[in-house]
Amino acid sequence: MTIDRISPLEPFQPGKKSGRSGQVEKGKNTDSISLSSEAVAKSELYQAMELVSSADEVRAERIAQLKAKINDPSYLNDKVIQATAEKILESLGL
Repeated sequence: MTIDRISPLEPFQPGKKSGRSGQVEKGKNTDSISLSSEAVAKSELYQAMELVSSADEVRAERIAQLKAKINDPSYLNDKVIQATAEKILESLGL
């Protein structure tokens, strides 16, 4: 039994390229994206959260040391309070 071709189409041949030349024409259509301000803000928040979660646990020890200092009545004096207030105002740009 023999099977003849039904239509005049060429059978599939591996390695044979289609009619496209493979070169992109310049200057025609370009793709672009734009992000909303909400998306940018969420991206920045996500990046900040990733940095915080990947930070070393050494900060927990430092926080415990600072809490111990604050609870010590001799640590909180006018000099420390004034220096802290100045740093806060400086960080706020005042």
